[in-house]
Amino acid sequence: MFPLMRTALGPVRNLIVQAADVPRDLASVTSAATAEESAPDAAGMTPEGVSAIWRAVESMYATGMHPGVSLTLRRQGKVVLKRAIGHARGRGPGEREATPTPMTPDTPVCLFSASKALAAMAIHLLSERKQLSLLDPVSHYVPDFGQNGKKDITIYQLLCHKAGIPTIDVDGMDAAELLLDQKEILRLLYASAPEKPGHHHAYHALTAGFVVADLVEKVTGQSFRRFFKENITVPMGLRVLDFGARGRTLQRVATNYVTGFRLAAPLDIYLKRAIGTTLDQAVNVSNDPRFYRAVIPAGNGVATADECCRFFQCLLNGGEIDGVRVFQPLTIRRAVAEVGKPELDRSLLIPLRYSAGMMLGNTPFGLYGPDSSRAYGHLGFTNNFLWADPERDISVALLTTGKLALGLHAPWLLNLLYRISKHCPKLTEDVQQERLNETGMC
Repeated sequence: MFPLMRTALGPVRNLIVQAADVPRDLASVTSAATAEESAPDAAGMTPEGVSAIWRAVESMYATGMHPGVSLTLRRQGKVVLKRAIGHARGRGPGEREATPTPMTPDTPVCLFSASKALAAMAIHLLSERKQLSLLDPVSHYVPDFGQNGKKDITIYQLLCHKAGIPTIDVDGMDAAELLLDQKEILRLLYASAPEKPGHHHAYHALTAGFVVADLVEKVTGQSFRRFFKENITVPMGLRVLDFGARGRTLQRVATNYVTGFRLAAPLDIYLKRAIGTTLDQAVNVSNDPRFYRAVIPAGNGVATADECCRFFQCLLNGGEIDGVRVFQPLTIRRAVAEVGKPELDRSLLIPLRYSAGMMLGNTPFGLYGPDSSRAYGHLGFTNNFLWADPERDISVALLTTGKLALGLHAPWLLNLLYRISKHCPKLTEDVQQERLNETGMC
């Protein structure tokens, strides 16, 4: 299948798309933590189902749109897939390094916007501890935020993309350079006027994250990064997950690559509306070491797929992992409860369901596959998927290094989401209720 597909698409890809070379022997670029993978039947799955899911990953990788792919899937709390395919660096479009770095399950990857779901949980934890209320105005804790009509915008509105500040005016400034200057971004944000706050969803690609960090710092007296580490990542047993990357992790983080169809003009118009910069600029800055020295809660979380999966497994468990309680069950329920009704997002121009910090699944088909209305998680630029689905009792992390808006991967990505849903069937209602009782999520 794969050689045929490459032969058929090869000339076309070379002319109109940027793609990585894919070897004929996919096993030669596959890394699996087989010692950590449970037998499928122990997790309520079949060997054929697990194999079908991994074949779907191979098919997506074989399009060349993602030089590196990492997937971890937990079902009923057990790891059934912890694998990676491709290269972390050295085999992107046009690269021919003699000794490329393999992609492994332990390779750290930038999460981009999937970072938002993680950062939001810091706010929910402060709410749980009665250090703030989600219904309070942001300006109650951060007075400078209240300038120019933002005095009554609540923390809740900030988390669910209804604060009316999806972007800021950076005319005459280098957007990439500005991204690394948190003080200047906050000054511009706090001086800006909102657009109809509370009226509609308009995806806040980066802006809300900086306010979230400032809010945590004002309430706790700690830096956002330190608070998150001490109260979330360390209790969860996560050694790599961080905002930015430093030291050895920075040396190991996967490189991001521009791939896909090169329709620069229309694509960049859309991306500037959605995330405030062009595709090339976004990828270039994401590979800049300065990007990883900064703390960008909405955009530069770094982790392995397994750690992301473990994070969402903790949420699925009602806030507990390996006997350590990180959140109360009620906190998780608040964090994943839908905000209003589905509507067209004014920034992304697609219909989305949000909670206060998460993107939600849907029926008949949603972000996380078919019949996934109770799934919650987040997407990251452009094909990073982190989610949990309580009806199927799964937590999933799919991390990729190809950055594209349009490409040859789309049918294979949809197929992967379909395969995960199909081969991780919903639990019976009785078992679902038993699981809810066990985790305190009823």
